[in-house]
Amino acid sequence: MDHFGFWSILPPILAIGLAIKTRQVFISLLFGIWIGWVILSHGNFFDGTLNTVQALVDIFKDAGNTRTIMFSSLVGALIAFIQRSGGVDGFVNRINRFLQRFEKQRSGRSRVIVQLMAWITGTLIFVESSINVLTVGSIYRPVFDKLKIPREKLAYIADSISAPTCILIPLNAWGAYIMGLLLAQGFDNPLEIMLSAYPLNFYPFFAMFMVVFIILSQKDFGPMKTAEIRALKEGKVIRDGATPMISSEIVDMQKKEGVKERARNMIIPISVMVGMMPVGLIFTGWAEVSHMQSLPFLEKLVFAIGKGSGSTAVLWSVLTAIVVSAVIYRVQRIFKLPEIIEIVFKGIGGLIPLALLMMLAFAIGKVCRDLGTGMYVAEVTKSWLSPGFVPFIVFLVSCFIAFSTGTSWGTFAIMIPIGIQMAQTLDASIYLTVAAALGGGIFGDHSSPISDTTIISSMASASDHIDHVKTQIPYALVAGGAAALLYLIIGIVA
Repeated sequence: MDHFGFWSILPPILAIGLAIKTRQVFISLLFGIWIGWVILSHGNFFDGTLNTVQALVDIFKDAGNTRTIMFSSLVGALIAFIQRSGGVDGFVNRINRFLQRFEKQRSGRSRVIVQLMAWITGTLIFVESSINVLTVGSIYRPVFDKLKIPREKLAYIADSISAPTCILIPLNAWGAYIMGLLLAQGFDNPLEIMLSAYPLNFYPFFAMFMVVFIILSQKDFGPMKTAEIRALKEGKVIRDGATPMISSEIVDMQKKEGVKERARNMIIPISVMVGMMPVGLIFTGWAEVSHMQSLPFLEKLVFAIGKGSGSTAVLWSVLTAIVVSAVIYRVQRIFKLPEIIEIVFKGIGGLIPLALLMMLAFAIGKVCRDLGTGMYVAEVTKSWLSPGFVPFIVFLVSCFIAFSTGTSWGTFAIMIPIGIQMAQTLDASIYLTVAAALGGGIFGDHSSPISDTTIISSMASASDHIDHVKTQIPYALVAGGAAALLYLIIGIVA
């Protein structure tokens, strides 16, 4: 049996609904995982409970999962380093000097300019979504705090340009993965299919430009408007009672007494982390392309980046940045070796909750795969479609699958084969259907509370995770609704 029918969608729906209702993300996810394993155990509660525990242990059998969880913890050490070394204060001072010069020419635009700078920074980092989010959050959080911009807004900006940027500039593992899925469907030229579908991939465009519109117009709505009013009138960047995804000990860590504030103590480690990402991808993917003697060297590099291991490259990037930071701060005589070790452990400890949340997110994703959640949803919808509705329904189904499972790549793997078969059978547009599957997957990756990108966005911005999800969803729904409408209109007209 490929799926468990309606029961296939129950665990993710319960987990997401409970998390949003109760704000208890850990308990909600654990409950969803447990329900899933009870279903897989055919209603046996005892076996389901034992299997739940084993499933959490088995998460670490996957090297990619383990590397991601390690990265999620180690990044706390890097953040603690740049805080304690005076790098954050130095960077904030430099940004403030820039804003002061700008204010002399045009008054009252500092908040707008800083938000646009965050958007541009994220757009330029298209190699990997986690590094994208982490960089934007780590760099701009102290600046946003100083200008009294709510952390929910920073999390929204970072999240909205991570996966959309990576899929729209496919010189990375995303592009290679999508081409691999298309190749598996029998297309001789998957690159041509992918590039032809990209202009029709409406959601990432709408999501990114929605951010720019909100920043420039300053017309927030929904829960985000409440957060903005709170930050402006009360000076509170997070609400009372919020639980940031990163320990307040790290966020509020002051620079060491007597240390000079230097922006380079932040800029160099962050630059090393970002720069190491493509290096790691090339290194881990080179074995796949080294035998292609006929390809020019630059093309080999592009192919290697696409074949590389994202989780390995991310882990190497953070580890390298930590080592470089330690060396720089030791040379400057900011820290002695015992202090370096102490800060590393303190930083790791501050992000243990994030590592646990990532583990639970992986576990519920595994349950959804075993239950056949995606296959059930796709099967229910594909039997009653007319050609004009194919892209529209593929987009909606992809949105639901990705939101329920928290994975865009898993959604691509399910919906691209199904969508292409539906389009070929019903004589619908292949390009539009592929674009709809991709766009729906990105919507879920952007919006789902169990998506790793959404989780890291909350962490990097030190925002309450459910607050981030609640403030972001109305904007994502507007962009998603516009994309769905376009797929409906174009599908019918075409």
